Order: sequence, then C-alpha cells, then structure tokens
Amino acid sequence: MFPLKKLFLPSLLLFVTTIFAQNSATEIETKDGIRYITNTIDYPITGIYTFQEAEPIVDLNGNGTGIYQLHEQPKREIIWGIECNETGEPIFKKGYDSAEYMLYYKYTSLENEGDKDWKKVEFSIHFNSLKMYINGERAKSFVYSEE
Repeated sequence: MFPLKKLFLPSLLLFVTTIFAQNSATEIETKDGIRYITNTIDYPITGIYTFQEAEPIVDLNGNGTGIYQLHEQPKREIIWGIECNETGEPIFKKGYDSAEYMLYYKYTSLENEGDKDWKKVEFSIHFNSLKMYINGERAKSFVYSEE
C-alpha cells in the first residue's frame, strides 16, 4: 500500500500538466479533406485587421468567432481557426523573419451555396516589422515579447 501512495502524487501531477499543456484541436472537413484548427498560437492573433487602416476588415475573437469582410461587401460573421495537427500544435513555415500559417474560416450565415465550405487564407507574422497579415493585405500591429 505504501508504494501506491508514492506513485499517486507524481501521477496526478503528470496528468494535470498534460491536460493544461495541450492546445485544443477542432476537426473540420474542407475541400482538401480533414484538417484540424485551433484558436491559440504563441502570438496575440486576436483583434482587428484592416486594409490600409480602413475597411474591409477581419476581426478575430479569442473564442473562434469573428467577422470577415470582403472588398465592397458587408461584414459577415465567421468561425475561424489556425491549421494545426491532431494534438493542437499549430502548423507553420518559419522564414527568416516571419512565420506563415493557414487561417481557415467559415461564414455562420449562408447566403449562397459556396458559403458552407471552409475557406483558407494565408496568415503571416513578420517579426521585424511587428505586423501580422491575413491574405497579405489585412494587417495589425502587435507587441512581441519573448518569455
């Protein structure tokens, strides 16, 4: 009985650490097959992205909801996520001073047949300029802090 008590606390700590260390991943079905998305990466990606500091905008909320506005179109509500693997680790390509991810979004109100599909656009982080871009044109500044 005594060795069992010695194993309980380390096992409990390992279990709790594992639960809190993992990102959550949501499975989605795209035209390219099954993908996984998460709303959490190591950078402050939530917020409003503007086109030349004006509309059209993209607004990403931390809970996976937001707004995506196309050029000369009204703002539309979306659900969104950054592509990741099954365990929730974001998938990205590291550049010299940048990282490139895939942002998936889907409209929550269907106005035509194409609205039911997940769409993907490039999401990039540029460390020297401290800017993030959606589809290369919507931008927001950020503060990068290494901890």
